[in-house]
Amino acid sequence: MDDFFAPPAFKPADALLQLKRSLRDLKPLAERGEGFELQGMRVIELSSDASTITVRLARRQSRTPEWDRLVLKNSADVRKCIDEARRRLARWTEE
Repeated sequence: MDDFFAPPAFKPADALLQLKRSLRDLKPLAERGEGFELQGMRVIELSSDASTITVRLARRQSRTPEWDRLVLKNSADVRKCIDEARRRLARWTEE
């Protein structure tokens, strides 16, 4: 009975699909391969392995950005990543 309240196991492949879908919904972003671009400049890169998803978010929109690296290990991390991408997108479009 102890595992009754345990969250479901994290499935990176399924979570990556959900993450891509959520990022596509942020309209100014365009999906290109395993990443997303804004006005032709790469701002998000995604990769996954058997247990995690690695996301690189640009600090600023530029041709050669500095990257922040996030490692997503559960669904809460995925939601936080989407929120952070939304905040940065708002900042990038204001600049």
